Parts: sequence; structure tokens; C-alpha cells
Amino acid sequence: TDCVEGIDAQRVFGYALFKDGKHTQLAYPLEKFHSDVSGRSFHNGRFIQRMREKAASLPNVRLVQGSVTSLLEENGTIKGVQYKNKDGEQQTAYAPLTIVCDGCFSNLRRSLCNPKVDVPSCFVGLVLENCDLPCANHGHVILGDPSPILFYPISSTEVRCLVDVPGQKVPSISNGEMTTYLKTVVAPQIPKQIYDSFVAAVDKGNIRTMPNRSMPAAPYPTPGALLMGDAFNMRHPLTGGGMTVALSDIVVLRNLLRPLKDLNDAPTLCKYLESFYTLRKPVASTINTLAGALYKVFCASPDKARQEMREACFDYLSLGGVFSSGPVSLLSGLNPRPLSLVLHFFAVAVYGVGRLLVPFPWPKRIWIGARLILGASGIIFPIIKAEGVRQMFFPATVPAYYRAPR
Repeated sequence: TDCVEGIDAQRVFGYALFKDGKHTQLAYPLEKFHSDVSGRSFHNGRFIQRMREKAASLPNVRLVQGSVTSLLEENGTIKGVQYKNKDGEQQTAYAPLTIVCDGCFSNLRRSLCNPKVDVPSCFVGLVLENCDLPCANHGHVILGDPSPILFYPISSTEVRCLVDVPGQKVPSISNGEMTTYLKTVVAPQIPKQIYDSFVAAVDKGNIRTMPNRSMPAAPYPTPGALLMGDAFNMRHPLTGGGMTVALSDIVVLRNLLRPLKDLNDAPTLCKYLESFYTLRKPVASTINTLAGALYKVFCASPDKARQEMREACFDYLSLGGVFSSGPVSLLSGLNPRPLSLVLHFFAVAVYGVGRLLVPFPWPKRIWIGARLILGASGIIFPIIKAEGVRQMFFPATVPAYYRAPR
């Protein structure tokens, strides 16, 4: 936790959802935890730099900065990396285990996994200055048209705004299309309290765009190497789960490596580390599946059944109690149970159908209800299939699950 100190990181206690003038707050269920436990939002670069500094301060770590150009492979085993140092000279580093974590644009992952990258949408990013959010210390999700808009604090004076634009094409920044889009389509949908700050940020013009990538973990177990972070597994960033999954993966890997005295037997180590891919599943698959499913549910649609599902989801979360704490504990990684996720997701669908059938089940409403259930299944089951049904729900049946160090 000391890596979030001194970077003006902001404590986050939950989410605030906004839809059609209504809003609801969803709190992280932190009652059982120490008072210092909460979410954190921050400048990503500052946090990464603090982690580098912390690693470099350890007596058994030597930090070398450079740009890795390729992995060194010998008879199917990764022996290390080739990299260019700050002077542009080609260098070689050898290691019994190389952890590849070069991010979403990874150029090293191809030999270590089967990357099927999907780009469902793009984020348009802005920073609002000296802006008071309607719900302090909360991540804000506006269920806008055509898709969600996010606001969350990243320092004591800055709020990050991310506007989701479906598809892979965004309005042009250079010819003014983007400014027009943000002012005419997006601005009218955001809370009045932050409208002026939003328009001021648009006028300031420091607008960035970023494709949102989704990529299930599909590793080729390779002696001498292991993938981590966005190079290995990505999900829609709607729920901000990327750092949670990455840090959870680090803990799983640390616990696996801790009892080992020697990493030099690459084939045996590779076989042993296969259990990493199973042990990470509860947290990773829960957050990945929720991110993909919620993004699809939260997007606007002309389809009446999808509209009902979106409305039912908002109202279900607004019920409070287990109906909000359950999904939020799944979102945050506090309760990484894939089965609980599926039960809540279909509870939303059943809740939506129930509302359609009251006070009288007209044939048209029954038909919409049936399409709502089919639509919900069509959203969640492909994501679960990509994550791996066996590893998600029956990890104890995977042989690697039992593997212990020799």
C-alpha cells in the first residue's frame, strides 16, 4: 500500500450510477476490513514509478532500463531477452525465468499465447480540473446514449473523464468533430454539477483517444517464460478491473514461486507454473466476465428487450442490501466467485422479466421477457466460454490445480 502514498491517490468507497435523471450509490462492502482498506484511483504513471522505485530499493534487485526487442529462444525454451539500452546499444540479459509484462501493445506475446484481441469500443479521455463530483470518493458511471461515460478522481484537483464510443472509429479531433460530439451529444447527458467543468475541459482541448481491448487468457505454457498483465489478458476497462487482476496475478505467482529454491529446471518449472493459469481464475474470470457483460448491458439499444435489461440492471442495483453489495463485491475482487456472478446476472434478467409480467402477462410482454432471457444468455455465455468453463467453475478438476513444489 505504500506505493499509493505520496502520489495524491484518492480513496474510493464505491460507485455512483446515473440514468435518465435518477442516481444510486453502491458501496464496497468493507465492514469486515481495517479502516484503511478502500479502493484507490490515481495517475497510473505515478503508481508504476513508485512500484519500480520500491522494487529497485530491495537488496536482491538490480534495475536495468532498456527497450526489449525480442525474446531469446533455444530449443523451445526462453533463455532471456535482447534489449537496447538508453544509448541505443544492443544488449542481452539471461534468466531462468522471464516474466513478459509489456502491456496491451505487447510485441512479445505472440510466441507465448494465442492473442485474439477484440476492440469493442474506444475511450475518449479528458481531465476535469477543480471539479466537485456529485458523490465524493466514488467512481461515477453515467448510463448514456450510445454507451457509458465515466468520471473518477485521480488526484485532489483532477477528475478523469472517459467517454465510451462504440466501434473502432472515433470523431476526428483535428477537424473539430470531436469537440462538437462531446458538446452536443455527451455534455447534455452528464450531471449539471459537473457540466461546466466538462465543457471547460473540452474547450481546453487536451483530448486523448484509446482503443478498448478485450483478450481472453490463452497461454502456450512455454519453458522459461510467463505472461502477465495486459500482455496476457485484457477486459473492457469500464469497471477499472485491469490493475486489480494484475495485482491479484502477482500475488498468485509470488505464492507459487516462494517455496522454490531453484528456477533453472525450465521444463519442470513450466509444468509447475501451469497451476498459475488455474489459480488465477476465480479473481480474473469474475472481473473479466463482469466487465464484458456490464458493458453490453449498459450500452443503449433500440431493442426493447435490451432496454428492459438495462433498466432492470439499474433498478436491481438500486435495491440495496445484497442486491448491490453482491455485484459490487464481485466487481472489486472482494468476492471472486464465478458462480455468484452468474446467479446475480440471471437474477437481474429474472427481475426484469418479473416486472414485465406484472400486473398482467400480455403476449407482447411475454415475448419481450423471453428475448430478455435469451439476450442475457447471449451476453454472458460466450464470455464464460472464452474464459474457460472448467477452470472457472470446476478448478479442482484441473490437474495443475493440485500441483505442489517438489
